[in-house]
Amino acid sequence: MRLTRALAVPVLRTLPWRALAAAGGVGLLIASTARLLHETDGLLALNLLRAAALAFALGLAFLLDDPARHTTTPVPPRRLARQALRVALVAPVTALCWTAAVLLVPDELRPPVGDVTLEAGAAFVWTLAAATAAIRFTQAAEPGRAVAGAVLTSAVLGLLLWPRRWALFVGTGDERWAAAHDRWVMVVVGALVVWGVCGPEPLRRRAPLRLSGA
Repeated sequence: MRLTRALAVPVLRTLPWRALAAAGGVGLLIASTARLLHETDGLLALNLLRAAALAFALGLAFLLDDPARHTTTPVPPRRLARQALRVALVAPVTALCWTAAVLLVPDELRPPVGDVTLEAGAAFVWTLAAATAAIRFTQAAEPGRAVAGAVLTSAVLGLLLWPRRWALFVGTGDERWAAAHDRWVMVVVGALVVWGVCGPEPLRRRAPLRLSGA
């Protein structure tokens, strides 16, 4: 714990604040357009919040970027602990941005806060899990761009190709709303499993893969 506290300030300085700030600004701008709606359109407001969550998630894709990755491998704190420290430092900022995005939606248009926050949380955790997997299976020090591209592509393909009987993106008036959010819980659990598996350093070194553009 003493070593973790000593690392907090240096890690805080090396976080990708520009990417996080840009993603946060875009997300809040998207959410704020809900106040420009002239008619009551709850589905549009819900989708604007989903788009804002995706914007925040794209910023988190850069969270584990570390140009000094290959020089910090031998340090005492394990990789999973270093990653958890980065997440802990950014979590309050992310929570604040998400709260602001939700509050930017007028009361009469705002979807159930708990359910839509679950969707946002799933997007955040899956993005971090993808970044963790990229670090585990490649030698890229800064896989953020590739991870962000993969997250954005998977979101678009999910909207277009996801089977209707397992629907995730439904409106608040849809009878499948509760079932969809049971599935969102499973998405979060799956992401946490991926993160837990990919977070630690591998016991054996393997031939590294390379991310295009990394």
